[in-house]
Amino acid sequence: MDSQLVEWKVEGMDCNNCATGITRFLERKGLQEVSVNFSTKDVRFRLGSQPVSIEEIEHGIQKLGYVVVKSEAPKPFWTLEKKLLLAATFTIPLLLNHLLMILGVHWHWMHHPWVQFAFCLPVYVIGTVHFGRSALGALRSGVANMDVLILLGSSAAFAYSLVGAVKVVPDYIFFETAATIITLVLAGNWLEKRAVAQTTSAIGELTQLQAPKARKLMPSGAIVAVDKDSIAKGDILIINEGDKIPADGKVIQGSAWVDESMLTGESEPVFKQQGDFVVGASLAQSGHLRLEVTAAGRDSVLAQMIELVKSAQQRKPTIQRLADRISAVFVPAVVGIALLTFVVAHFVFHLDSGKALMNAIAVLVISCPCAMGLATPTAVMVGVGRLARAGVLIKGGDTVEAFARIRQMVFDKTGTLTTGTLQVQRIQYFTANKDRVHALVFQLEQHSSHPAARALMDHMLHRKNGLTLDLHTFKEEKGIGVSAMDGAGNVFRLGSARILMAPPPNLEDSIFLTENDQLLASFKLADETRPDAASSIASLKSLGVQPIILSGDKAAVTAKLAAELGIDQWYAEQLPEDKLRHIERLSAAMPTAMIGDGINDAPALSRATVGISLSQGSSAAIHSAQIVLLNGQLKRLPDALLIARHTVLTIRQNLFWAFAYNIVAIPLAALGFLNPMWGALFMAFSDVVVIGNSIRLRYKKIR
Repeated sequence: MDSQLVEWKVEGMDCNNCATGITRFLERKGLQEVSVNFSTKDVRFRLGSQPVSIEEIEHGIQKLGYVVVKSEAPKPFWTLEKKLLLAATFTIPLLLNHLLMILGVHWHWMHHPWVQFAFCLPVYVIGTVHFGRSALGALRSGVANMDVLILLGSSAAFAYSLVGAVKVVPDYIFFETAATIITLVLAGNWLEKRAVAQTTSAIGELTQLQAPKARKLMPSGAIVAVDKDSIAKGDILIINEGDKIPADGKVIQGSAWVDESMLTGESEPVFKQQGDFVVGASLAQSGHLRLEVTAAGRDSVLAQMIELVKSAQQRKPTIQRLADRISAVFVPAVVGIALLTFVVAHFVFHLDSGKALMNAIAVLVISCPCAMGLATPTAVMVGVGRLARAGVLIKGGDTVEAFARIRQMVFDKTGTLTTGTLQVQRIQYFTANKDRVHALVFQLEQHSSHPAARALMDHMLHRKNGLTLDLHTFKEEKGIGVSAMDGAGNVFRLGSARILMAPPPNLEDSIFLTENDQLLASFKLADETRPDAASSIASLKSLGVQPIILSGDKAAVTAKLAAELGIDQWYAEQLPEDKLRHIERLSAAMPTAMIGDGINDAPALSRATVGISLSQGSSAAIHSAQIVLLNGQLKRLPDALLIARHTVLTIRQNLFWAFAYNIVAIPLAALGFLNPMWGALFMAFSDVVVIGNSIRLRYKKIR
């Protein structure tokens, strides 16, 4: 069997334990890359070599009490909303009768136990079916969830009341308790469902950015409308004014002002012309483009953004691990506490069996493992979604936590603190044959990936007068330069001062051309400082982050830039292996982020505590770092750091509430200070408190 990737929506997951149960089931089936997200209801796995069919897996998930939702399947009739409405219709008379009786008002017809039974039975059936499937499935998977507690609590109250009705013992009848527990928990699930949808809204917002249709230029010259799923790499698309660009591509004809704010958070439109790349989902405000598709579907930048936001919860922060360990044993522990409560209350303190049972049921229904399970993923989803809307992609909850701890940021110079658009300012010739110099530089730089290569090639293109030399054996040494030989065995080298045997004194140029170690020419290139670099560095320093420059450029150039930006610590003339050593040393001392272009700096990015790629939305950059600034602007860094810190703060607040709630609520219920109905009410809203605090992160001011 091939390694097909399967993605499903699975309804019925209410908490982290539900997701854990499905994960264990899928892993026992020998499936690979299993990922289960109870907040987004996404289940993913890759089929391995085990002899298991899709139908068998789907049937197994359904046996666990969950429903695999097919995209083509109609929406189910029996929804959570309808269950809640019907349950509330039968519960309200029972609850009103109970409350009015406390106030001295009696509905005598409602005092009859079999009338109460008739009102309670439909609610109990709804609850048993709704919670029972999930509870039994969870027990089969070996990971008991919250539904086990609800089923036990409501069933105990219903069974005890039924015995009271048969024996005509009014003190044994608690039908209103059984019905109210089920209805309040259903209400809590409904509120939780609506609230969780807000924490995952970033995924929906990004998905809606996709253009549903495109105009494709056919080989015959005809233009046809095609669905977005039919677009393939290499297709030629026609983009008119006002069109949403349907895929990533390269402009091959025309020009336009393109609004990329929906992807990068940058409000100013960008001018695109022939040779420029555009990102799918951006908007052509004015002008017309002919576009060659370079990435579509899953390979596009937007699809990868959606994928990163979806998978943000899979890599959990360290802070969540304690909650996960507690959640795994929480339900069995609560059942044990409930049994102990009944035994101690009835046999030690001699409470009647009805009161002791109510205390035990209160323990069952007030306990809330969901709040612990929801504390981290909801905050992570909101934080990652807020970052995505600002054009900052962050890979996973563990990266959010690591980024929030950053105290040093190491910046590459060229293309990071500077624009990377180099210009040739001066050429000094040490030979009379200038055309030969121009041709040598043009041909050598064709084999270099250094940012200066493009500037030198563009400068020499029209100055070499059509001259082409017979060169071979091209070789590039990172951080040093590029070399080649001609047919006569002459060795030509173009690079930094490291290629020179004896550098001329007082020479300010940064790039040199030699023939057999004899200097032919030198070149001075200039690069502009990014307009937002100084303000970004100042903001980072105000947040307690120390900026550092780590550059392969000359010391004089690096020192000048450091002084301009107010950076005290800098390292110049660093080879790639030197950069690695510095990053390892700095990261060992304190949490350190490395900011680079995402390609040339990939090794250093991988060694830092957090690697940050400053990119214009390239697919390569998205894969090379843990954080990607899609808009390529440094001014996003301070805000990204603040959002990460507030996300971690929200996680801590949520976990504090979840633990504090259970630590306080369970003893109060065990001691008889809370009846089961109040317990169910508090439990139903404990999740909403956690989710509401996470949603607050979406709107709160961070400065």
